[in-house]
Amino acid sequence: MLIVDIVLETADTTGFTLWPVAGLPPYRPLALSGRMTPDEVGSAMAALARHTVGASDDDPPAPDAAALVRRMLAEEEISVDGGLRFRHTGLDVTVNPGCCCGLRDWRDWSSLVTDGEVPWLGHDPTPRVELAEATVRLWPDGGFAAEPPPTRPVGIPVADLPGILRSVQDDLRGFLGLVERWAARRVPDQARELTDRLDADLAVTAPLPGRHTGGLAQVV
Repeated sequence: MLIVDIVLETADTTGFTLWPVAGLPPYRPLALSGRMTPDEVGSAMAALARHTVGASDDDPPAPDAAALVRRMLAEEEISVDGGLRFRHTGLDVTVNPGCCCGLRDWRDWSSLVTDGEVPWLGHDPTPRVELAEATVRLWPDGGFAAEPPPTRPVGIPVADLPGILRSVQDDLRGFLGLVERWAARRVPDQARELTDRLDADLAVTAPLPGRHTGGLAQVV
């Protein structure tokens, strides 16, 4: 069975006290959806803040949640590392987005359907993507090697990608709804602006390109 999640990379929240966060290790994928706990939403927001604002010795720490969110909103774009995670339970294979792959780039997978363009999935390790006729083949690493790894890849029919992306978009919409509630409680004066910016900067609710049929993929 193939399970596809939209994930972001968690931040190091040691000593973070501006709002509650889950006890998650840093630099690990956190799946986004409408099923997250409040503390998981807090961890996701901390990761977004850390990646967007950064940490500079020249800037004093934000004194409260509202101040940190204001700094986020002052940036040109709210961003975080992440993307689509593919997990095949039968093969026990997981393909995570590589380093520096941006969460907002999740829509790049639609290019495989529209023009056969393979998305970039980051590096260290670099996942390998190959388009073979009507099937996408994925490996967790080996992206720059001349030959694919000897392990069996995860295979996804290209015709199933639109359905996968619709499911991913539904999860992002669910996450955005939780953020709206989180912000109304933690930073009420900035709740609407924050929700709207996340929607735009992470490309959540805009229509997906084209109209296709297809369901969730099965592995070949």
